[in-house]
Amino acid sequence: MRVNTKFDRPDRALVEELARFSTATIHEAQGRLGALSSALKPVDPGMSLCGPAFTVRCAPRDNLMLQVAIAHAQPGDVVVVSAGEYAEAGSFGDVLANACQAKGLAGLVTDTGVRDTAELRKLGFPVFSYSVSIKGTVKETVGPMAEPIQIGGELVRPGDVIRGDADGLVVVRREDLAYAIERARKREEAEAAYIAAYRSGRSVIEVSSLAGVLEAKGLVIEE
Repeated sequence: MRVNTKFDRPDRALVEELARFSTATIHEAQGRLGALSSALKPVDPGMSLCGPAFTVRCAPRDNLMLQVAIAHAQPGDVVVVSAGEYAEAGSFGDVLANACQAKGLAGLVTDTGVRDTAELRKLGFPVFSYSVSIKGTVKETVGPMAEPIQIGGELVRPGDVIRGDADGLVVVRREDLAYAIERARKREEAEAAYIAAYRSGRSVIEVSSLAGVLEAKGLVIEE
């Protein structure tokens, strides 16, 4: 079986710009698109990642191709693993995290389990996973790499940008990166204006123009 390791990556400056925004802001800014399943969580809420996806597909309870992906990913990449949402396997731990960190990788996202989470938190390497499991894996099955995969209910292509923070994960298509950044910036500016209005004493109903909506729905508030 032949596997590919080459694909176009987005401009690093754009990736760094996207990393300024939260996952929720990016998701809303691009039309409520790109949010991966909330079942995929960081092993520590303080973990954050942003980088082009280096995609790989693994068989359940098998981390052979994950190790191949780590060996070939480039600095700044996020290794994104599709393994069938299999919870009962610890396919990644502190040893492989050290390998990733030594290479300058930006993080790992997997829809299977990880382990050694106390060590991962100490190391500070960003890891988002479907589960935590101490159960070991085998190294038997080869599979595709640097090809589109399904993970967390979303299609992720190599070179698409994955952003992760305490609230979750969102994917931005490589060709939509500049658009998503501009929309996220405008959303942040709008939210800052809302907060300033609240602090000036205006109500949320007034600021969000909800009076007409509530009237149309027949809501009567007795004070």
